[in-house]
Amino acid sequence: MDNLFDLHDDLANHTYTHGPYHTFNISDPKPRRISKASVRDRLLHHAVYRALYPFFSRRFIADSFSCQLGKGTHRALNRFRTFAYKVSKNHICTCWVLKCDIRKFFAGIDQDILLSILAKHISDANTCWLLERIIRSFAPGLPLGNLTSQLLVNIYMNKFDQFVKHRLKAKYYLRYADDFAVLSHDKGWLMELLPKVGDFLQEQLHLDLHPNKVSITTLASGVDFLGWVHFPDYRVLRTVAKRRMFRGLRLRRGNQQTVQSYLGLIGHGNTKKLERAITEQFSVSSSNLEEADLS
Repeated sequence: MDNLFDLHDDLANHTYTHGPYHTFNISDPKPRRISKASVRDRLLHHAVYRALYPFFSRRFIADSFSCQLGKGTHRALNRFRTFAYKVSKNHICTCWVLKCDIRKFFAGIDQDILLSILAKHISDANTCWLLERIIRSFAPGLPLGNLTSQLLVNIYMNKFDQFVKHRLKAKYYLRYADDFAVLSHDKGWLMELLPKVGDFLQEQLHLDLHPNKVSITTLASGVDFLGWVHFPDYRVLRTVAKRRMFRGLRLRRGNQQTVQSYLGLIGHGNTKKLERAITEQFSVSSSNLEEADLS
């Protein structure tokens, strides 16, 4: 309680300063640098998030899916499938997909632009002062590890979402963090769209598309999006993800809780053969398999 009152006094007197971060690396599966704030600062992050999220979430487009209540990867995957059905008219017409990835997403966030976006929506000077303390506590960009970072990148990218939906009139657009896709029956229109998207990201948000992760392909040829390869009537787990899953199971010696978690994950796609391979190699009982199927 003494620490809470000290934090309150620092905020009230405008003497609050954000502490240093503890930084470490993980592989998830690609290397990521995580920056973890102190307990004191994380407590403040949660309070800020709880105050700001209800206000900003109403301003996000419906098809932004990362780090929001009631959303997530599974809803994004289902939305992608719904878009594919509509664009292809239930797989009668060719469905083209523009898929993009933003390079160095969190590190590429321009703090000055972010603060200017926040200032347009928040009139309270104390809140703006506090947000600047949090944002300026790390450089460059925003730290992977702060709860506030998840909300702030959505606020930052909402400017792009609104541009794509309302200026470019992309009806079948969805985004999850730094991955986004636009679906259309017209390949030429998607090719015209791409430079406009890249220019807006560079000029307005100082972000760059990853040159090796931009593609325009047909759904029939398979579209790799959010860990799954999507086809007209089904989706399968990405090969790299399969290998990582089996490697994890072997490292954990077929721990049944881990097995059930993976079965629940792959149950969102067409993975009967994969389920059978897991159950045969790691001895899942039939009753547990039924429970996994139901989930």
